[in-house]
Amino acid sequence: MEWTADLLQMPLLCGIIFMIAAIVMYVFPPKKINALYGYRTSSSMKSEERWHFAQRFSTLKMAQGSVFLLLSSFLGLLITIEGKLQLVPGILFPLLVVFYILFSTEAALKNKFPNK
Repeated sequence: MEWTADLLQMPLLCGIIFMIAAIVMYVFPPKKINALYGYRTSSSMKSEERWHFAQRFSTLKMAQGSVFLLLSSFLGLLITIEGKLQLVPGILFPLLVVFYILFSTEAALKNKFPNK
């Protein structure tokens, strides 16, 4: 089987991209609330304090998600799925990581800032 047709090449590439993005966001977090760069949701943009917390927390969750994607990409060496079924984990795993980042960060914002 050719590498480009491997089961989990999408999680490998997404894992690398997420790790690079997490490192960049950790080293160069956005200083002020903006519409271009950072973890931008209505709840994270309500105050500067929420903004800074969301940037740091979501970056850590992105790094965790990228590790999951990188590790799951090696499942392609153990599992053989033929045809279009390869698309299911290739698309599902990165989407799960995106939802993990969003839901865990929003939950952390609600816990840390319950009445604000």
